[in-house]
Amino acid sequence: MKFLIPFKKCFCVTSENMITSPDGGSGNLFRVFTFNELKTATKGFRASNKIGEGGFGSVYQGQLKDGSIVAVKVLSVELESLRAEREFVSELAALSDIKHENLVRLLGCCVDGNKRLLVYEYLENNSIVHSFPGGGQNRVDFSWELRRKISLGVARALSYLHEEINPHIVHRDIKAGNILLDQNFTPKVSDFGLARLFRDDMSHISTRVAGTLGYLAPEYAVSGHLTRKSDVYSFGVLLLAIVTGRRVAHFDLELGEQFLVDKAWEMYKANNLVKLVDPVLNGKFPDEEAIIYLKVGLLCVQETAKLRPKMSKAIQMLMNEIDIEDIKVSNPGIVSDLMDVKIGHQHSSHGFSTG
Repeated sequence: MKFLIPFKKCFCVTSENMITSPDGGSGNLFRVFTFNELKTATKGFRASNKIGEGGFGSVYQGQLKDGSIVAVKVLSVELESLRAEREFVSELAALSDIKHENLVRLLGCCVDGNKRLLVYEYLENNSIVHSFPGGGQNRVDFSWELRRKISLGVARALSYLHEEINPHIVHRDIKAGNILLDQNFTPKVSDFGLARLFRDDMSHISTRVAGTLGYLAPEYAVSGHLTRKSDVYSFGVLLLAIVTGRRVAHFDLELGEQFLVDKAWEMYKANNLVKLVDPVLNGKFPDEEAIIYLKVGLLCVQETAKLRPKMSKAIQMLMNEIDIEDIKVSNPGIVSDLMDVKIGHQHSSHGFSTG
């Protein structure tokens, strides 16, 4: 089996066909699968086995010889090879030394010629995009208690990535489609293909702009300067979507493009945030807590990045350990037009998705 140079530099392959980090640390061990193993597991990557599609490839359900069910992510061969390799190594590097109940677990990978595949634990309830935001009929089954559990789980995962491990990790694509749910509806942050590592002495990273419109922090979109506050912004948008059941953005024939962040800001200024809570809950939620969640969402999407709370502080706010009644929210930032996004040789828009 032949590995490209970036892969060799980041990982070592043991005689037992397992991958470990080169420093021999106490991180996760990953299994090296053959392409034929995964082709058989997914029944030839059959269309009926496809359970997801992202900007960097498709995800299939598979069953290994031992009977275990897995999710197999196939990086698109249409991606230019260097970029595909970068996304592949980014995901392995991000997940090699971390373990948290709210992060998806990587089981292994496959490198075969120009093929790059990642193997994850299979999560029975797919992503929350199937229930939130916007339309799914399924969202009627999501009680306030479950929405609280999902919101706090995602917040804890980000706090862990941003503050508890070193180097820190910025995910760069927090959105409904990247939050998976296991059989107990425990949320798991997934898809680390865009993730970047941060040392303590780094204020930002200058990188090509990538992510999902609607969740994209405006200062990052304009300058290409990535910080942990970029993830905080995306979390704020996601939190608003979970509480309201609304789409992050939708097009109205009369009003044009409408953004959830703008609507929440409008309702905040009118002192009427509670009216935004998802109507399918039929009033079965604690008003005060719902208002706190919506206000925290707005604090996370403030246009001025330094005013956004760290994720650990956002958790304290959500749990009402910090009183936010007297905290004023400043106006939110939003990227409403692709033309606002920094485009150039160093800051390419090619990494965008809109879902």
